[in-house]
Amino acid sequence: MIEAISCGGVVIFRGKILVLYKNYRNRYEGWVLPKGTVEANEEYKDTALREVFEETGVNAAIIKYIGKSKYTFNIPEGVVKKEVHWYLMMADSYYSKPQREEYFVDSGYYKYHEAYHLLKFTNEKQILEKAYNEYLDLKKSNLWGSRKYF
Repeated sequence: MIEAISCGGVVIFRGKILVLYKNYRNRYEGWVLPKGTVEANEEYKDTALREVFEETGVNAAIIKYIGKSKYTFNIPEGVVKKEVHWYLMMADSYYSKPQREEYFVDSGYYKYHEAYHLLKFTNEKQILEKAYNEYLDLKKSNLWGSRKYF
């Protein structure tokens, strides 16, 4: 078993969620949240911010840790056991630019129900739901967007 750790973000701007569309060799790979592998001696939150920036061009700020998802998948070398740590993040604009080198061909901000239905993986839908509920709670308390939170 190969163990892998990644970190990513549920990035929100004006109530909309940032998602990426991956298409490898003209094969549908699906819509996903931005995430990537932790590098040596890197803090999880730094990985999440770096990966969001690399994959989308978005400078986001972390609001809070949301939780982790776990899953396994097969590669020729064996079974990969993956753990992904997720953060609720705030963007400062609607700007995004998909990272072509990683086969992302589109990115954008979508309303919650649109993003939820676009996402390919159930575990990402669950993280989105949890993060969006946190966002709504913060907004209701007038804490979303206030510098108090950082």
